[in-house]
Amino acid sequence: MRFKFKAKDQAGEIKSGTIESVSKELAFQILQENKLIPVSIERDGGDEGLNKYFKKTFDRVTSKDLVVFFRQLQALIGSKVPVVYSLRAISDQSESKYLASITKDIANDVEDGASFSGALGKYPDTFPMVVTSVIKAGEISGNLESSIKNVATSIEKNYRITSKIRGALIYPAFVLATAFVVGFASVTFIIPKLTTIIEDMDAELPWHTMMIIKLGHFMENYWWAVLVVIFGFIFSIIYYIKTDAGKKEWDRIKLDLPVIGKMFQYLYIVRFSGNLVILLEGGVSIVQSLETVSDVVNNSVYKKMILSCAEEVKTGGNISTVLNYSDYVPGVVTKMVSIGEKTGKITESLEGVSNFYEQEMDEMVKNLSVLIEPVLIVGLGIGVAFLAFSILLPIYSVVQKF
Repeated sequence: MRFKFKAKDQAGEIKSGTIESVSKELAFQILQENKLIPVSIERDGGDEGLNKYFKKTFDRVTSKDLVVFFRQLQALIGSKVPVVYSLRAISDQSESKYLASITKDIANDVEDGASFSGALGKYPDTFPMVVTSVIKAGEISGNLESSIKNVATSIEKNYRITSKIRGALIYPAFVLATAFVVGFASVTFIIPKLTTIIEDMDAELPWHTMMIIKLGHFMENYWWAVLVVIFGFIFSIIYYIKTDAGKKEWDRIKLDLPVIGKMFQYLYIVRFSGNLVILLEGGVSIVQSLETVSDVVNNSVYKKMILSCAEEVKTGGNISTVLNYSDYVPGVVTKMVSIGEKTGKITESLEGVSNFYEQEMDEMVKNLSVLIEPVLIVGLGIGVAFLAFSILLPIYSVVQKF
């Protein structure tokens, strides 16, 4: 490890720098052997202050980075490499500079006597609460390797599911964005020139053509104002969603959307059941597990429901009792959880729920990709046909008269 030092030489002049050593005592000895009188020796904490802030801001730790981190840690711990040396080895190989920096800090904290879970808990924005809870349970039970394996599996599963949904929605989002840009440019710059030709013909025009002509003139003169309104509306929506009330409203809207809403419901059910299995298998109590899962499921509707489950369990009730009253939990889930509670095999039932709805979500993502493409093509085709019918048909009709 690296230490910062200040020391006096034989002439009494202050020297400062860094030194590599396995311990503070050995660093002290090395300085003395080099005829320096140590004044202060401190561990080099790596990146501090503003430098670490910029790394955190511009080098975000992704789910993929966490998957790699815990898979590497699992392999090293499984090979009986001490936690501190494992963390330092991972830090040297990490592609994320911010993750490498905080991994060094975590290694230093562990070496100074802190628990691994406690060191991870200092970075809640990077390591979710479910991770620190499982690691802490593993430390208490003496089964840290198994806990790390469970964490790695859970993060990898969540990453895989989220990537599938993101991949299914990227294509339609890209097509719609491209269609908007092309349509906006056409209405602003191309259509006004075409409609000028129609107006010069001094012919009687249908209502839809007149509407396009007026729209073209308006956009030609006030396109900048339209852009301001559009972007203002978008930023207002984004700002509102980031507020507590807006997030709650958006969380409910997502669940009520046609087709896509069902996919989001399955996603949150998989997160709920999968993470709950990981915590319970890691030795965390049922109430604490539910409270932890409520924070990582990332939906206020399901968070409220899961916290209600925790309160029900505290009073001696069952999870299935609360699930049964929710409009966003399929009856199959309630029945499977109820059977698990009655037979004492709740983790097996929850794992079955997680696997089943992950497969259902996979099928929905595939079907969504197949369904969206023709819908987009038909929608864009109708738009192009309307423009052609409104502009080209009048020109063709007038030309026929000559």
